[in-house]
Amino acid sequence: MKIILDCDLMRYKDSGLYHYCLNLGTHLKKILDKESDERISFYVPSAEKSSFGSDASCIIEKKWHQKYFKPFLWDCDVWHAPFQSGRIYPPKNKKVKIVLTIHDLNCLHEDKTSKERIDSLQKTQRLIDQSHVVVCISHHCKKDVLSHLDVKDKPVHVIHNGTHKVDEPSLNPSGYKPSRPFLFTMGYVNRKKNFHTLVPLLKDADFDLIIAGKLDESDYVNKIRQHSRKLGVSDRLHILGPVSEGDKAWYLKNCLAFMLPSLAEGFGAPVVEAMQFGKPLFLSNLTSLPEVGGDVAFYFNQFESEHMQQVFKKGIDEYCKNGLSEKIIKRGNEFNWNEKAIDYIKVYRSLINL
Repeated sequence: MKIILDCDLMRYKDSGLYHYCLNLGTHLKKILDKESDERISFYVPSAEKSSFGSDASCIIEKKWHQKYFKPFLWDCDVWHAPFQSGRIYPPKNKKVKIVLTIHDLNCLHEDKTSKERIDSLQKTQRLIDQSHVVVCISHHCKKDVLSHLDVKDKPVHVIHNGTHKVDEPSLNPSGYKPSRPFLFTMGYVNRKKNFHTLVPLLKDADFDLIIAGKLDESDYVNKIRQHSRKLGVSDRLHILGPVSEGDKAWYLKNCLAFMLPSLAEGFGAPVVEAMQFGKPLFLSNLTSLPEVGGDVAFYFNQFESEHMQQVFKKGIDEYCKNGLSEKIIKRGNEFNWNEKAIDYIKVYRSLINL
């Protein structure tokens, strides 16, 4: 069996999808290298040709692949398309079986126009129509898919993401180093992440708020800053943009708490990364986050300032009294990439006899 994992999304270095492809691919290769009759290749942007090791079989993306022939499909048995708004190359090659991973239908939960929702759902539906099996990364995602799209009689599996192993923390962050306790959050800085709701937590408190991640919507970034100025806490808000893996680890290790008040997540990979350090977790109760955080996180049921203050103060007290750190780390260890890769291989093998 020859499998090709489409890693085109690795062109976006600071994204969760980059780490999804890298971690899944690395563990698939490690497992399949032990199998004499199964091979995996990675379809990658040229900048990522060495990401899976010097002995990995990598197919470098070429522009002419889009319009002309694709020789790498001649002996391909399974093509894994890893994202619902991506593309599938082999639809004309009926020999190739297609695995489609759907991370979310967040268009249903974000502030989108009716046309935007319809366009997004139709694109995902076209990919489902071309696929032989669908994998969702959370039960919440599967529920959305079954409720809003037509999978016909195709199998739909749930395979959670694994934990992206965060690097050893830097001795000191290369960027901003806080001089007081701080809350930490990370992700693309856009409206969906809802980061501005954290700013009022700085009122009447002696800690900072650090936000790391790509500045995805400049007007939203300005909104957060304006909000902090209005509340008189702008000196304690720090929006850093992308940070190194070492700096990210330093912030996760040294923060007072990790926060993610997101309006929509397909999974919530930053939460699992934060679990490695055992710090208290404060999340929204929306979409997949309760599924990932389980009973080791504290949840905002609304985003009114007084409610969030109450949840935060009560959560910090409970964390300190009950020693939740080890329980949080144990929860994070349940998201094991090696186990998830084995689950994907079972899906690949199920297609060979179709």
